[in-house]
Amino acid sequence: MASVSATFVSFGCSFNQTKCITAGKNCTISLGMRNHTLTAVRFPRLRVSCLAKPETVTKVMEIVKKQLALNDDVPLKPESKFSELGADSLDTVEIVMNMEEEFGITVEEDNSQNITTVQEAAELIDKLVAAKPEQPASESEQKSEATA
Repeated sequence: MASVSATFVSFGCSFNQTKCITAGKNCTISLGMRNHTLTAVRFPRLRVSCLAKPETVTKVMEIVKKQLALNDDVPLKPESKFSELGADSLDTVEIVMNMEEEFGITVEEDNSQNITTVQEAAELIDKLVAAKPEQPASESEQKSEATA
């Protein structure tokens, strides 16, 4: 899970319980303070999380399971680290290559070195897929749409 931690934030609201604020598509900001008016408060923990689509996480787990030849009894979760599942650096490179092929994306070397968990891989995939320019329809697709 991608996260950002901070100790200081400035808001202009008040609340009496832990709040989750939607910060964008699939993103939440969790505030862990109670009974405070927020104008400029120091938080012991502020966490921003952007979650990948569940179907992306599932597909990444399938790729990892296949690449590492994991049995069905091996628990695989979004926070599972590749190294803890027995992956070496070559396995990780092959996992990234399989993800590139499956999702039609290109993962830069800098990004691939930062992928250590299923969740991180899924978040990167969603980011790259969203940034990918739409492919123009092929001639056969255009013809079938024209006849419909």
